[in-house]
Amino acid sequence: MSAPERIPPRGVTTADPADAVLLAEGELTVRGRIREASNAALYCTVTHEGREAACIYKPVAGERPLWDFPDGTLAGREVAAYQVSEATGWGLVPPTVLRDGPHGEGMCQLWIEATPEAELLALVDGEEPGPGWKAVGFAEVGEGRTALLVHADDVRLRRLAVLDAVINNADRKGGHLLPTRDGRLYGIDHGVTFNAEDKLRTLLWGWAGEPLTEEVRDVLEVLGKALAEGGALAVSLAPLITRAEIDATRARVASLLASGAHPQPGGRWPAIPWPPV
Repeated sequence: MSAPERIPPRGVTTADPADAVLLAEGELTVRGRIREASNAALYCTVTHEGREAACIYKPVAGERPLWDFPDGTLAGREVAAYQVSEATGWGLVPPTVLRDGPHGEGMCQLWIEATPEAELLALVDGEEPGPGWKAVGFAEVGEGRTALLVHADDVRLRRLAVLDAVINNADRKGGHLLPTRDGRLYGIDHGVTFNAEDKLRTLLWGWAGEPLTEEVRDVLEVLGKALAEGGALAVSLAPLITRAEIDATRARVASLLASGAHPQPGGRWPAIPWPPV
């Protein structure tokens, strides 16, 4: 297994504003349903002023109630995750809007075509990861065997790990990672985020306890200012998540800056989502 190609840090990679207009104002046509999704997720096309794109539409009416996310909607949390991603300048979440659709209000997100040959996660023999990989932990692979779960030591994944820590992502699975042929990496499925209690569950623990990079610290400083009372991000998040959740997000940013390190599993909540993929 060869080490993954390193992707150099980039500048601002936020979305094209035209994509948000297309998603928010275009005509949605349902083409099918994604059956693997735990909540209603509809594959659609959206057209507006001569443009057309594929997208995912998740109506609020199709959400299953979750006891530990009683406030607001999963759709609102998905849009909030996109807005925080945009505020980082990393562009890690596909363009996402809240809009009315064929089945009522819901989240509408640009469809991303992933490249299947990209190696981001692997199971390997031995107790240490090879060059270019970070260890997550051991997993049972059947017949009493275990293997080491690893993920790529990739700046795109590291940024996503930071974003997940900020938004308190309770479900970062391997299937939620979408690398594209142009070298971008997107994360999807952010319905269980922003809880005021610590619920971080992720496969991206490879940097746990390691110092934050200078780039990450700079981004967290920007987020902290944007999340301050009256800040642009705090204002835009207000219709999407609760005040307590915004306060908790602000506190997580401050905690990351104070510690200067990637978070470590807390022990009170399962650290890795199940199923992991």
